Amino acid sequence: MASDEPFLWEMLYHSLYVPAGGTPFSRDILSKPEIANYLQGWGRSGDMALIALDANSHEAIGAAWMRIFSRPQKGYGYVADGTPELGIAVLPEHRGRGIGSALLQRLIEIATSSYDAVSLSVSSNNPAQRLYQRAGFERVDSSGDSITMLKRLK
Repeated sequence: MASDEPFLWEMLYHSLYVPAGGTPFSRDILSKPEIANYLQGWGRSGDMALIALDANSHEAIGAAWMRIFSRPQKGYGYVADGTPELGIAVLPEHRGRGIGSALLQRLIEIATSSYDAVSLSVSSNNPAQRLYQRAGFERVDSSGDSITMLKRLK
């Protein structure tokens, strides 16, 4: 839904890995083309997002989304045209409760009906890498501090 887009931008910001004790990114980073690419013009064909709500307050607390990229406008986790790249984030105060795992599992279930694989990019130091490995993602490439992972669905 279009009304979800502001929260997705917030989640995009939270998806940017900052090591413990590290200085958070300036919010201006969201306007950099290589970052904005993940949500700019949200709602095009293939865009899909799930938003987790707190059971008590019904406030949005996390999101997982996917978008198809082409080589000329590829994301960090790009592997091929037609393979969606996933993004995921949970607000810091709600992490460690299985919310990210549930979002990831459900998005993969949905993607299975339409795609042969899904990909993502993760920092080599990001503990979320273990979550992706448990979900069946395998390392297929790396560039600098960024690891590209792929999960085959069929």
